[in-house]
Amino acid sequence: MQANLAGWVIGTIELMAALFLFVVGSVVLATLVFFIVDRNQTRSAVLRNYPVIGRFRYWFEHLGEFFRQYFFAMDREELPFNRAQRTWVYRAAKNIDNTRAFGSTRDLRPEGTVFFINTAFPTLDEDAVAAQPLLIGPYAREPYAHAAFFNISAMSFGAISAPAVRALARGAQKAGIWLDTGEGGLSPYHLEGGCTIVFEIGTAKYGVRTDSGGLDDDKLRAIAAHPQVKMFNLKLGQGAKPGKGGVLPGAKVTPEIAAIRGIPVGTDSISPNRHPEVDSVGELLDMIGHIRDVTGKPTGFKAPLGDLDWIAELCQEVHRRGLPSAPDFIVVDGSEGGTGAAPQSLMDGVGLPLREALPRLVDTLTRAGLRERIRVVCSGKCITPYEVAWALAMGADFVNSARGFMFALGCIQALQCNRNTCPTGITTHDARLQRGLVVSDKAERVAHYASNLMYEVGIIAHACGVREPRQLRRWHARVVGDDGLSRRLDELYPYAADPTGAPP
Repeated sequence: MQANLAGWVIGTIELMAALFLFVVGSVVLATLVFFIVDRNQTRSAVLRNYPVIGRFRYWFEHLGEFFRQYFFAMDREELPFNRAQRTWVYRAAKNIDNTRAFGSTRDLRPEGTVFFINTAFPTLDEDAVAAQPLLIGPYAREPYAHAAFFNISAMSFGAISAPAVRALARGAQKAGIWLDTGEGGLSPYHLEGGCTIVFEIGTAKYGVRTDSGGLDDDKLRAIAAHPQVKMFNLKLGQGAKPGKGGVLPGAKVTPEIAAIRGIPVGTDSISPNRHPEVDSVGELLDMIGHIRDVTGKPTGFKAPLGDLDWIAELCQEVHRRGLPSAPDFIVVDGSEGGTGAAPQSLMDGVGLPLREALPRLVDTLTRAGLRERIRVVCSGKCITPYEVAWALAMGADFVNSARGFMFALGCIQALQCNRNTCPTGITTHDARLQRGLVVSDKAERVAHYASNLMYEVGIIAHACGVREPRQLRRWHARVVGDDGLSRRLDELYPYAADPTGAPP
């Protein structure tokens, strides 16, 4: 009896040991298979860079949808971009169904909330028209007409990786939108996609600088000789760090980036906080005119706005000199704009948010009779259709986005842009991490995101009764006041009188 019991115990132990070895072996084999699959797939940058382990992110993300409902932040409580915003971009970029069931999770009660007013008789599909081209730079030797109202904002090669630039350039070409180079100069990766390019001249004048840091006309002409380069954008500042130049950590200054920018390898690249040769609106117009004369291309400037008196002064100086002297466009960046690296004090506490800066700029230009001469471009946290529609209704001709397109590339808001450790390969020059960003796949996502966003802005416009998005006006939207009731945007920001008699 005891012998039988002992034999049964030993048999059970041997069976459990065999089962344990089988389970362990299966886990090891499955891990190996998943490693090979993840490492070689092209859909997910995270899985390519972190095989097997990266799968836990998606598992936790899936479970988090349920846990957040009871214990953690809701979908619209995160900053700088909440999960609802990011999810919309991800789905639009993947070109998958972006409809929702049951009801909106957006709270329309807080003060400052904007929503659009539908008409009783919306525009029929057969009456809708595509966004029409707008002429930029009528006094330049080579004016440029551009239709797409949603474009890629400034992101420098150096701040973002070569694969990211290549994917943006290819995606921009597919979607028919422009790509702003950012202040880091023109790289071969910008050109390979065949898209329209806006060349940005930062305060350090990377790519078009002399040895002493001035503007090199020969280099300007060489940049302008590329037929893809349609416009030049003189950067005075940006919303995330007004009054401070760009910062590129030395770890990101590779030999290639140093050659393109004309700076030493491996040292921090810090731009001046302004152009030393521009100390007044007159000198600003002089520099814009010089760049336009040398390149033959439309030229404007980018700036965050605080005090707007200088814009009114600029308009007066334009009238004194004549319309050809005006900047061809102004890019207004809200204080909520993003960047790779900036002091928190500037990012959190300096500059006008776009909701104030944009209408004030438009109204200042309108009162001066320059609204049609100077095109208005805006940037600063407009990544979903209703935010872009709001900007168009407030008077923008074009809307730029950087972080929206970063999400389209696969950004997971890891907030590591300044550390060269971006897990999705977008803002890093670590070849191991860049490997996760598959250019062909992400280029498609960039194109899908732009196209789907512009399509849904069109849906909003049609619901308001206009035929195309640029026909949206302030009276088509309302904003919630401190009493909980809404007012039309044209009541909060009345249209300025245009001395030329042009309608709003």
